[in-house]
Amino acid sequence: MAKVRKRILPSGEVRWLADYVDGSGKRRAKQFEKRKDADAYLVRSRHDVQAGIHVADSASLTVREAAKLWLDRCADEGLERSTRDAYEQHVRLHINPLIGAKKLSQFTTPDAHAFADDLRAGGRSVAMVKRVVRSLGAIFGEARRRGRAATNPISDAKIKAGSRRKNKRPDIPPKTDLRAILNAAQSKHRALIVTALFSGLRASELRGLRWNAVDLKAGVLTVRTRVDAWGEFGLPKTSAGERDVPLAPIAVTALKQQRLAVANGPDGLVFPSEEGTPLNHQNIINRIWDPLQIAAGLYTLHETKRDDDGEPVKVTRYNFHVLRHAAASLFIEQKLTPKRVQTLMGHSSITVTFDTYGHLFEDAEADQAAVAEIEARLLRD
Repeated sequence: MAKVRKRILPSGEVRWLADYVDGSGKRRAKQFEKRKDADAYLVRSRHDVQAGIHVADSASLTVREAAKLWLDRCADEGLERSTRDAYEQHVRLHINPLIGAKKLSQFTTPDAHAFADDLRAGGRSVAMVKRVVRSLGAIFGEARRRGRAATNPISDAKIKAGSRRKNKRPDIPPKTDLRAILNAAQSKHRALIVTALFSGLRASELRGLRWNAVDLKAGVLTVRTRVDAWGEFGLPKTSAGERDVPLAPIAVTALKQQRLAVANGPDGLVFPSEEGTPLNHQNIINRIWDPLQIAAGLYTLHETKRDDDGEPVKVTRYNFHVLRHAAASLFIEQKLTPKRVQTLMGHSSITVTFDTYGHLFEDAEADQAAVAEIEARLLRD
């Protein structure tokens, strides 16, 4: 029978003992300094026992223990190595040092807010705070799945990690710069640059593109795989990433030349390294993309840094991802619908498309005509 009992310690101090039986039939007890706290705990515990979700403090996992179970499950589910490494860093660098020893059963929604505040006070960026808090929520979710936590206090918390400017417009090169890039791309890597510009594929998708996913006769490539930072093949991160992308004639021509020039290695890659393995992303930047921009004159001279010959270091203008943004802008300029642009870009939702490229769908002339008509109607007799 559940009840609250008064207990006098050898020191003469009074404690209140909440005594109850858990769902497994085991008697549990917890003491408090105030009777109202014991009463409240007993009511909550009896409710959780009846709901089948009660976990006693003495049987509760710590956040550190629950985090290990979550990371193990991530590995069992075959998440990409880069994703698992990011989660492991969240746990090792941010979660365990602050709350690793805390019991899940004692972690509340106010604790979740305090944890986010502590992360921010410790110098973490807004984006990092949000990612770490999401990981903590996933830890509680896994513990609940296993019956080791009664609630998920993160799902009940409305964490505001701070404010920042959102939806910054992506850097899209003007057509003059794009033409300069195409004119400079006359080497063996021309097909890579042309395909990136006219298809909008992510770098990881280009690195994982195989010939069996390219139909040169139909002028279509199919995104089926991607390659992560460690050269491991995997599926696109979302189902929307698997898509068919039409190829411009210039891309078809470049790929035909690539097909004749590149040996078909064991992985059948369209853009392999000299060893036939997936290209390293950093090598694409250092050995292909940056030299190409320098050849196209798309660079500035650093004010203070010098190279080994004492010459100012050349700082290139764009990162490789701008080719994807440029492709999206060309799709939109051609009046493709937002839904079609979403499909071709492999965005997980139309919201992502509008958040990134919404300004490109604007029609200034139509807007001016609309406000002129509004004025005319208002002033019309």
